[in-house]
Amino acid sequence: MAKRSKKGRDITGIVIIDKPTGLSSNHVLQRVKRLFNANKAGHTGSLDPLATGVLPVCLGEATKLSTYLLDADKQYQVRCQLGILTDSGDSDGDVIAQQNIPDYSEEKLQRILQDFTGELQQIPPMFSALKHQGQPLYKLARQGIEIERKSRLITIYSIELLACDADSFTLQVSCSKGTYIRTLVQDIAAALGSCGHVTMLRRTDAAGYDLTQALSLERLQDLAEQQGLPGLDSQLLPAHEALPDWPEVRLDADMSADMRFGRSVTTEFQGHCAKVRLFDVQDQFIGLGELAQDGTVSAKRLFVTGDTV
Repeated sequence: MAKRSKKGRDITGIVIIDKPTGLSSNHVLQRVKRLFNANKAGHTGSLDPLATGVLPVCLGEATKLSTYLLDADKQYQVRCQLGILTDSGDSDGDVIAQQNIPDYSEEKLQRILQDFTGELQQIPPMFSALKHQGQPLYKLARQGIEIERKSRLITIYSIELLACDADSFTLQVSCSKGTYIRTLVQDIAAALGSCGHVTMLRRTDAAGYDLTQALSLERLQDLAEQQGLPGLDSQLLPAHEALPDWPEVRLDADMSADMRFGRSVTTEFQGHCAKVRLFDVQDQFIGLGELAQDGTVSAKRLFVTGDTV
């Protein structure tokens, strides 16, 4: 493997990781950053340590897309164990309650699931990364401190029942940002007349990236050892392919220069507002902008260097 600089490389792109269970998202992020010898890295939404699956990691200038990818929709597979409630809402937590499991049919569960689709108000769990006066809630929860949380509007686009038996069920959930699957599962279990916790959680899609594109940490390590940095770089996805629903706007040389100096530019795209992807005259992706109805485009996040993949 090539010698690595202390600063790291100015490499830009996105790598999709299949996060293993038992590791924090930040731990995975730091391992990926070290393997690529990247100067900057960021992920697009944490997964619980128990959870596995799609974790997009943005490197270099692509970290400027992280916030927008974080806002995108997600899809999960989740298994609920009925009759047992834990403080964290998953099997990593301590048991705090047990309850009988009533007899229920698949038809009854399907009817209940219908009540959990659409727009819902959801109260975030104490075991979450949300902060209260600068302190993550999960740290307060571990001290036995309960903080009142405001409900938040989320959207459950669909829930598919994949399997169910006398004491558990497995779902596939498509949802908006900010959805806590552990809380959703607890609420569904309560609607069945019991309690429950998550024993398996796997993210199958995030911002349009899915498991077919995901690489394990072991695979990345093998590539690093066998092919070095060129082998790793071959797995990077270009930043301009993120946010594919955002229209493309191409700028001439003068427009690109104006953008760099913080000036808005006038384009022929009039009549609607949109967030857009910006490309220069050489078809190089240079960042994100916002299109106004009068056709003017202002920069939101510009790349210092282009998309290097």
